[in-house]
Amino acid sequence: MAAQPSTVSGRTPFAGLRGHVLSAMRGLFLGAALLASACAAAPNGASARVAPDSFAPLVKKVLPAVVNIAVTETVGGNELANALPPALRGTPFEREFRNRLGKRREQLQGAGSGFIIDPSGVIVTNNHVVGHADQIVVSLADGTELPATVIGIDDLTDIAVIKVKPPGPLPYVTWGDSDRVEVGDWILAAGNPFGLGGSVTVGIVSARGRDIGSGPFDDFLQLDAPINPGNSGGPTFNMAGEVVGVNTAIVSPSGGSVGIGFAVPSAMVQKIVADLRDKGRIDRGWLGVSVEEAPGNGGRPNGVVVAAVERGGPASRAGLKVGDALVAVNGDAVDNARALIKAIAAQPPGSSVKVTVRRGGQQMDIPVTVGRRPAESDG
Repeated sequence: MAAQPSTVSGRTPFAGLRGHVLSAMRGLFLGAALLASACAAAPNGASARVAPDSFAPLVKKVLPAVVNIAVTETVGGNELANALPPALRGTPFEREFRNRLGKRREQLQGAGSGFIIDPSGVIVTNNHVVGHADQIVVSLADGTELPATVIGIDDLTDIAVIKVKPPGPLPYVTWGDSDRVEVGDWILAAGNPFGLGGSVTVGIVSARGRDIGSGPFDDFLQLDAPINPGNSGGPTFNMAGEVVGVNTAIVSPSGGSVGIGFAVPSAMVQKIVADLRDKGRIDRGWLGVSVEEAPGNGGRPNGVVVAAVERGGPASRAGLKVGDALVAVNGDAVDNARALIKAIAAQPPGSSVKVTVRRGGQQMDIPVTVGRRPAESDG
């Protein structure tokens, strides 16, 4: 069970050998002119970013720090029974099937990827790879196998940090700045697809800021480098060999890569990893409201309206009411529910924020002392 991260041709005819040579020379001069033009047109005087002749030097640099992760998870009978084949649902065999599995416990095997960020053996991966594991075994690039323990997990961003105890310092990789990644940039993805061991694929960033509906903090880099089951938790590198994303999901009707993969940007992951290493958990701000998006011109959201206020929660204590339109947090506009959740979640619990509210035709600023976000919450 591998952990799943969700031809144009043409010819130019030549008229004999002379035509071939002349065309080749013209092509050479044209190519040199285009290269000079591209370098001259590059912003800030920088040379144009081009693909290397080979990715081998980059692979040799980063692959030793990429690890394979094998997990064992014990699943109870009730969970097994929930996997009832559709053909048996609603039939007399359904009860017998559930009764037989009700008291059974099975061990499931899984596989994923990760990468070392500290020579002492600190590894970043996905929560869905290790979050429910009873046993975790990390395989290093040289074949060494080491047991691992979980330092901390964050289910909302699907990031986890685990630790091994190696006999000596391990190779590691460093973070890059995902905010500087542009659509069209080359990237290299590494991992353990289908349990085959260390593998790399190459592609480009095909989009930024993707929301695929996996959670309130979706802000994925979309990649066209092939990513498959088992790549979950593996790194996405820029051409400098820096980690700019953590491979997390794919969109596929078949379960395999169709060239649409998603990585959590390093700008987000770095903060999550730092908190998990420091505290073993993520503390996010919480307002204690349920909200609905307020329609604006053209049907686009224009702020959010409070649909319910949790009794005794931060919003209730601050005097927010059902029907209030929340339009800004600390002066920054919130156009939709996701923007509100992100703005509040970014605040440390116990801190004070200024929530701008429209109520009865009037706009006012209400100070709110942010609470700690429960495990399951809207805002």
